[in-house]
Amino acid sequence: MESRNPGAPLDLEWVAETRVNRPAVERRVASLPGRRSVKKDWQAAWLLRAITCMDLTTLAGDDTPGNVRRLCAKARQPVRQDILDALKMPKITVGAVCVYHDMIAPAVEALAGSGIPIAAVSTGFPAGLSPFALRVAEIRESVKAGAQEIDIVLSRRKVLLGDWQGIYDEVRAFRDACGDAHLKTILATGELGTLTNVARASLVCMMAGADFIKTSTGKEPTNATLGNSLIMARQIRDYFERTGFVVGFKPAGGIRTAKQSLDGLILMKEELGVEWTKPDRYRIGASSLLSDIERQLEHHITGRYAAYNRHPMA
Repeated sequence: MESRNPGAPLDLEWVAETRVNRPAVERRVASLPGRRSVKKDWQAAWLLRAITCMDLTTLAGDDTPGNVRRLCAKARQPVRQDILDALKMPKITVGAVCVYHDMIAPAVEALAGSGIPIAAVSTGFPAGLSPFALRVAEIRESVKAGAQEIDIVLSRRKVLLGDWQGIYDEVRAFRDACGDAHLKTILATGELGTLTNVARASLVCMMAGADFIKTSTGKEPTNATLGNSLIMARQIRDYFERTGFVVGFKPAGGIRTAKQSLDGLILMKEELGVEWTKPDRYRIGASSLLSDIERQLEHHITGRYAAYNRHPMA
């Protein structure tokens, strides 16, 4: 990955002046899917790009080492070889594999030599309500076990109370505990009350040194939406323009169709530029999405839609 975001001093004036015009966001989001579309070879190319940006994820209570090993096998070969051959494409892999802490060890073993990083959810995921010292210790244990990326959850209560200093200090401590591992901060946008809170929380997390900001845990009633993605992308752009520091973006939760992945990539390209459509700066947290993308790629080649069981996720 490129150089990391070192963070910046907490600027409460900048936070206070950050506001969101909801009708403007809704108009922009409503216009995007109909106004921008890609077809044929271009669509296949963008779908392959989406796969390379995917954090292939399993966060179920019944995860087993066998499940994780199968997921990692799919991460190494996310698209069937006959489809890649027909598209004249070299081998590709996903951006990362995302698991709970206790599944890091089988993931490390299964991904050895692949270059695919392991991301671990941490800090009392998904609610983030365990004692602070335990949340910090959990990060350190996951890094020690082999995680190269840590997805932490934000204290929603502090956002709702406007405790920006508290958020900044917490994320800064999490960043320090990560060491060389990259830090993704999950905002849980569906639980922050207002779009302005989403924007302000994004900004504070970046000031605290987050390498990525992420929409959701995937466990909330409302997860990644184009509206929240737009708001967070514009905060990334504002932060980059003011500081020169690059921060990545990860929508997660509820992204299940190839069309949704294309809409997200188009949004990134228009708002932040083509560099934010690559895995160093853009990730998609998903599991079932891969099956639909692979199915669309086969349709592009054959003109026929295959049954989903021809494209198992893992």
